[in-house]
Amino acid sequence: MADNKDHLMPTVDPTVVADEDAPDPPISVPEEPVEAGEGGKLKMIVQLVKKCLGVKDIAAMRLSLPASLLEPMPNLEYWHYLDRPDLFAAINDSDDAFERMLAVVRFTFTKDLKFIHGKVCKPYNSVLGEHFRAHWDVPPVRYSSDPRHPPILGTHTTQSNTSPQILTTALPSETLSVKSGRSERSSKSTRSGLSLLSKAKASPSTAPTSPHHVPDADLAGRISSLSLGDADVHRVVYITEQVSHHPPVSAYYAICPARSIEMRGIDQISAKISGTTVRVTPGSYNKGIFININGGPGEGEEYHITHPVAGVNGILRGSFYVTVADSTIITCTGGKGEESYRAVIEYKEEVSRLLDRRRLLLIWSHHGCSHGLGEPISSSKALSTRMTKTKRNTRKWTKVKHVPQSRVVAFFDGCWRNHIRWRRNPSGSDVSVPLTSEFHTLVDLEKIQVVPKVVRPLEKQFPNESRKLWENVTSKLLSKEYGDATKYKLALEQRQRDEASERTRKGEEFIPAYFEKDFSLGIPTLTEEGRKAVEEELRECSPDTI
Repeated sequence: MADNKDHLMPTVDPTVVADEDAPDPPISVPEEPVEAGEGGKLKMIVQLVKKCLGVKDIAAMRLSLPASLLEPMPNLEYWHYLDRPDLFAAINDSDDAFERMLAVVRFTFTKDLKFIHGKVCKPYNSVLGEHFRAHWDVPPVRYSSDPRHPPILGTHTTQSNTSPQILTTALPSETLSVKSGRSERSSKSTRSGLSLLSKAKASPSTAPTSPHHVPDADLAGRISSLSLGDADVHRVVYITEQVSHHPPVSAYYAICPARSIEMRGIDQISAKISGTTVRVTPGSYNKGIFININGGPGEGEEYHITHPVAGVNGILRGSFYVTVADSTIITCTGGKGEESYRAVIEYKEEVSRLLDRRRLLLIWSHHGCSHGLGEPISSSKALSTRMTKTKRNTRKWTKVKHVPQSRVVAFFDGCWRNHIRWRRNPSGSDVSVPLTSEFHTLVDLEKIQVVPKVVRPLEKQFPNESRKLWENVTSKLLSKEYGDATKYKLALEQRQRDEASERTRKGEEFIPAYFEKDFSLGIPTLTEEGRKAVEEELRECSPDTI
């Protein structure tokens, strides 16, 4: 793209950052000079907050931030729920329905690991028709002889009960994956031939690839290859596309054929300034995450995971952190057995950054009876859970307090930022449990890190593929040429407006390439091109594998 940079430079005033297609009045934020440093960024943030006060939905407003306030990463690459793809693949490992629900709850706590170990940042706004795809090659998790113990992870962990090949050192942020070069090491395994209808064979391990190289970025690649060695791995593939611009909506799909499991959903957020906090809620098209098991022990099961409410705090200090409120509900339907579960994770408003209150409710249906999990938490706990039995309709149980305490089957407690543990309730379980059963670790989030993704090199990407599309902006941001980065960014946004105007003039409708255009139910469907792209990613080899 080096030979076509000049024509991308816009003639519009770079200090006016407005989206002409959005429904609300435009808002402009002037770019501070580079020499202003962090103080200049903070000044821009304060100006932005003042102008956003009273706006009903920031996510739908006519606003485009100066490039210097952005993280050099495309939005479609940043927003995904596979920070631990190995735990996603592990959902279908157990023959026991209760343990599969535990695995889904464990995955739910790890899907946004980036917000625990990484910084809160603002990636680029996606343009209509932009798409991103990636994959992970992860070693399958292992298990101890005691099913109450958590799985033993094979990569990006500092847990003490790992094998010598597994990392026990500090690990880089996922953000590095957009900047890192090719790995110096890569596992040499057999190239796999995969399809959506067949189980995956062992696939080659690769390190994150990237359009740019920065100092120490190769560390991410070396860590990835160190953890995999020559062991068999499961490949998890992810694809996403921006299917609407106003409102901004993207569709996504992920699959691990080796474990007969797939995930899909619609991403859309609504954001509003509340005091000094940005309150982020799911948009109207965002119905949650849908996980389907198409084979193996959990064949026929569908898990529906709703999103909680998040808060981005520390805006005026320029030191952002995330808090969580409201609840997440996990519902299992279908399956071959007579057991199904429903979980409610209830969050309490945090009184400080160090204190978060969370509760979890898990409901179990068996032979027409229902079992719920949940109780009010004590002041010393950040998370608590109970599983209960009842014949009532469990769908109306949306709060922990709704579940009869006499029907508790299991308990959970902990904090969403670190250690979460669980134990069975002796009086509510259908299995034999000691009266003084002890708590066991569900997941320790302090000991696991984000697993970096593998992305095809730029020369293999399509023009509308995220890293290729934003290549010039990323390059200028990494070299701290913020003025030029803003110009390239505005040029891309202007091109999007021009294309929208041309479609309007011709009476044409935008048709997504990889997903069907009807996403109103929140469960997107791949098109033929989408299925083809997924299969291509499943067959993708490591750059140094022949």
